[in-house]
Amino acid sequence: MNKVLAGIPLLAENITVLSSAKEYANALIRLIENAESRIYITALYLQNDDAGQQVLNALHQAKQINPKLDIKVFVDFHRAQRGLIGDTSGQGNRDFYLELAAQYSESIAIYGVPVKRKELMGVWHFKGMVFDNTLLYTGASINDIYLHQDEKYRLDRYYQIQSPALCESFCHFLQQTFVKSELAPQLNVDVLPNKLQIKNIISKLKVALKTVRFNYYAQQPQYSAEELSVIPLIGFGRRKNQLNQKIRETIRLANQRLVLFTPYFNLPKPVMRDIRSALKRGVEVTIIIGDKKANDFFIADQEKFSMIGIIPYIYETLLKTFLKRQQKYIDNNKLKVRLWQHESNSFHLKGIVADDRWHILTGNNLNPRAWGLDLENGLLIDDVHQKLLPAFTQELTVINQHTQLITSYLELESQDQYPEKPKKLLKKLRMAQIDRLLKLFL
Repeated sequence: MNKVLAGIPLLAENITVLSSAKEYANALIRLIENAESRIYITALYLQNDDAGQQVLNALHQAKQINPKLDIKVFVDFHRAQRGLIGDTSGQGNRDFYLELAAQYSESIAIYGVPVKRKELMGVWHFKGMVFDNTLLYTGASINDIYLHQDEKYRLDRYYQIQSPALCESFCHFLQQTFVKSELAPQLNVDVLPNKLQIKNIISKLKVALKTVRFNYYAQQPQYSAEELSVIPLIGFGRRKNQLNQKIRETIRLANQRLVLFTPYFNLPKPVMRDIRSALKRGVEVTIIIGDKKANDFFIADQEKFSMIGIIPYIYETLLKTFLKRQQKYIDNNKLKVRLWQHESNSFHLKGIVADDRWHILTGNNLNPRAWGLDLENGLLIDDVHQKLLPAFTQELTVINQHTQLITSYLELESQDQYPEKPKKLLKKLRMAQIDRLLKLFL
């Protein structure tokens, strides 16, 4: 008997879960070197550092060996034209792209997606890398810390999925929405569109993103207990946001167990309501969050403390308020909050798992910014027979090696215990009520 699956059919054996930034780095280079027909990479940024240079050189070298290899890289348009926060050199990643392009006869295409006119108002936060018929899905970008090039790493989730149909849907979406439409200017060419042209591109892109969806077809194979299904999702804006809707639906579907990963505790109000509802109906909720010291904005050296360093303290304040209000669920073991910290490394995990069946893989940080400003995407996997459970359990075990279970809101530092500089800045922000505004963009 044939049965139509909700999305693209998969076998659990075609999904490999990587467990570390080192594995991600090795897989990325290996997939580039072995690709035969196409490489489509999406990331917030591809940085001009050792890891970024290694990846971009590998892409160019692959193109020289096989000129027919279709290589396209998509990054945020604005982010590509500046350095890291605090970098005063004024050298953006685009300069690096141009320099490298001049060194090779066979060129690759690097596109910049201008989601909004300013980074503050929204960025390209789309994730997924296609190598022939393999999709490497991670929330990680490409730089030294994401690829654990030196001593420090930023941990993410890394799923390698073998699926011709899923990869085709990704490439078709990118090709139609950004390349053929000419709504993503190429960055590794000499001349970029002027400000007026970019403004027009953003206006057209905003209209397109309100209705665009992944083009895929649910297939009808002979039904088997081995099969899963996957649906690629797109999310943009607060209204009719497909990814946001599926996130909420997945939380609501949970009857027994819900696991949520977020690097920054600043949940959108609808998600917070859904989590409270899940707790009330008896669902065991586990939230795994990065400790403030594992936040990529944390500044350990108080002598170098700046405004950006206040962000981890705001997140911890929000978390403490949440825990205080939900303490009864902590006491009856229905709410488990785990804080991740490993030396001076940082935490960048996102996603949701409900009842060990529904998995949302995404780069969405589950915060107001992701909910309404950034361009996001994700994968919804329906694993009705829980074939992925062993792999997910192993992934969770590795992650939890560096987590601490919080049993009371009192275990978190209070504002009075913070170092002097963040303590004073927090008080000033609250007095001016700027902290409310900041929460919308964090």
